Amino acid sequence: MHPPAPVLLYACADYDPDRIARLVGLAMDRLGVVPRGRTLVKPNCVASGPFFPHAHTRAEVVEGVLRALQARRAPGATLALGERSGITMPTRYAFRGAGYLPVLERLGVEPAYFDEHTQVPVALTHAGRLRDRVYVPSPVAAADTFVSVPKFKAHPWTTVTFSMKGYIGLQDDRHRLIDHDHSLDRKVADLQAVIQPQLVVVDAITAGEGRMLTPLPFPLGLLVVGACQMSVDAVCCRILGLDPMEVTHLRLAWERGYGPRDLGAIPIEGDVSLAEAQERARGFRVGRVPVDQYFAGTQIRAYAGQPPTGPGGEAHCWGGCPGALMEAVELLRLFDQATDRKMPPLHIVFGRWDGPIPAAPGEKVVFLGDCAAFDGELGGQAVRVESAYAPHAADAPEHARHDDIYVKMGRVSWDLWRARHAPVLRLRGCPVSVAEQVLTLVQLGGLKNPYFEPRQAVGFTSAYLSWRTRTALQRLMGQPYQAPAALARA
Repeated sequence: MHPPAPVLLYACADYDPDRIARLVGLAMDRLGVVPRGRTLVKPNCVASGPFFPHAHTRAEVVEGVLRALQARRAPGATLALGERSGITMPTRYAFRGAGYLPVLERLGVEPAYFDEHTQVPVALTHAGRLRDRVYVPSPVAAADTFVSVPKFKAHPWTTVTFSMKGYIGLQDDRHRLIDHDHSLDRKVADLQAVIQPQLVVVDAITAGEGRMLTPLPFPLGLLVVGACQMSVDAVCCRILGLDPMEVTHLRLAWERGYGPRDLGAIPIEGDVSLAEAQERARGFRVGRVPVDQYFAGTQIRAYAGQPPTGPGGEAHCWGGCPGALMEAVELLRLFDQATDRKMPPLHIVFGRWDGPIPAAPGEKVVFLGDCAAFDGELGGQAVRVESAYAPHAADAPEHARHDDIYVKMGRVSWDLWRARHAPVLRLRGCPVSVAEQVLTLVQLGGLKNPYFEPRQAVGFTSAYLSWRTRTALQRLMGQPYQAPAALARA
């Protein structure tokens, strides 16, 4: 799909918008990128604010990219910045926490909150697809030029997250959790068919190590820029010493023709060599640690049973509940430093577990997810938990629904109240989201609820009410997406 195109590695030690704009402009000139028509810029803004300082593309990078695009856009081209944040946070709240809004106002660029726009179907026709159509926000479907501005991060489900993995942010909550299980890598590869970027700018100035929502800062001092997304992600892997073919969604994308993966076919330019970039990245920790190993030495004992992938399938549900548990616990540790001390002994089971569960009297056993199953003894009593998993292939995405955070709070509280005297707790879902797992652990451990944290509560509630009001009016009026007036200006 893409002819060989260079990937440019630039030294950028600080978040200086002027330097970033100049470097991105140089790269655009070298790559021949000219924004045309409706130009949509997508950062990674899964979470932001003081508790998530390294989870998102920094505002200074967004500003530098927008300024470079404005200086080189074709006559009549318009700019918008769009994304769907994670963990059930309204995107307008995440944009505010990331510092994007003053930048957008100053530059005259419209925000596009994907969770507040009409979702439209895009047909998929390639072999090996999970579904015949996916739903994306109307600004994505209407874009003439697409610019990806991801954060350089590790990821507990997919090892790393650069540009391609960031495509999960193209979908709203109703649709992003569909196939967000053992099929996650295939889902990410399928979303590549929706749209391909004409420009990719990776914020690798301060990379995010180890995790996705709560990464540790790792100073790389780099901008990685290219016009072929496959090439950019492959080079980012090589910077870490990873073979791109060991990252499943990249291997699938390469097999589907989205660009080269071998360094011999990717010219590397800029003012930093690949060898120097690799030296800078020495010691960087990626994700994808099995859940039973991740919690060794804590009050949580995890049992990773076989997910419902069939013969020869994955032995671990990388895209579902186990990774969500890791992120949930790390998030709770941010808000409550006593999390590990407060947490009671917990036994958490994923998939079909055929081994023993040595739970002592009074220790809760949590069966997490629809596919959790067990037939054996707990405390000398015979216990049988049957799988409730049903294949999702036939589920119609147009009928997908999701519960907002307050509905999730109510459901989790009800489930826990019903099981308050029982040794076993069953949580349904495929997957059980990060938010639901956070809420469950908050109640089981008597922990601080991040959603009620005083420094976040007022801003979150305001953004939540704005989001719900706009989506309710949209449904009431039944109006398709129309570009805001500012986007229609030349």
